[in-house]
Amino acid sequence: MGRSVRDMNIDWNAQLIDQLKWHWRQQLRPRLDGLTDDEYLWEPVPGCWNVRRRGESTAPIAAGSGDFTIDFAVPEPEPAPVTTIAWRLGHIIVGVFGMRVAAHFGGPNMDYQNFAYAGTAGEALAQLDKAYDAWTDGVRGLGAEGLARPCGPAEGPYADYPMAALVLHINREAIHHGAEIALLRDLYLRRDG
Repeated sequence: MGRSVRDMNIDWNAQLIDQLKWHWRQQLRPRLDGLTDDEYLWEPVPGCWNVRRRGESTAPIAAGSGDFTIDFAVPEPEPAPVTTIAWRLGHIIVGVFGMRVAAHFGGPNMDYQNFAYAGTAGEALAQLDKAYDAWTDGVRGLGAEGLARPCGPAEGPYADYPMAALVLHINREAIHHGAEIALLRDLYLRRDG
């Protein structure tokens, strides 16, 4: 007779890391190999939100601290604008990984306003790799007690949720935005046909 789930010693840190790591290594990161600057900034329809040179945005908010800013609005318009690969990478780097690394794992202060967005695909991919590594290193260090502790005030209305819920949420965010980026690459490749 097999063992019950209660009898098993499950390393939840490893399971949560492996969920994102598998997707990262098998799907998302390989799909970003060869990303060109043209693809990175390509706008498939008029009115896209993008990463733009400072002063070129027409969005209500142009956030960022460097030569490039990210288009934004609060509240987000209905329907929300289509976003580019550059915008989605900026969102994953800052809003998905970076702000959580800052809030929970002692990383540098990061938000949409103080981040220096990349003007090229190569720079953005380097930022993405660094953000992913910082997030996964932080999660790896949580252990069972860390996964069970509340997220705290950095997560607003979700402050009382366990860190495990935040890790699952971040995994979902990275996976679904990564799939959107892959689709944009597919559309770019076939844009003339």
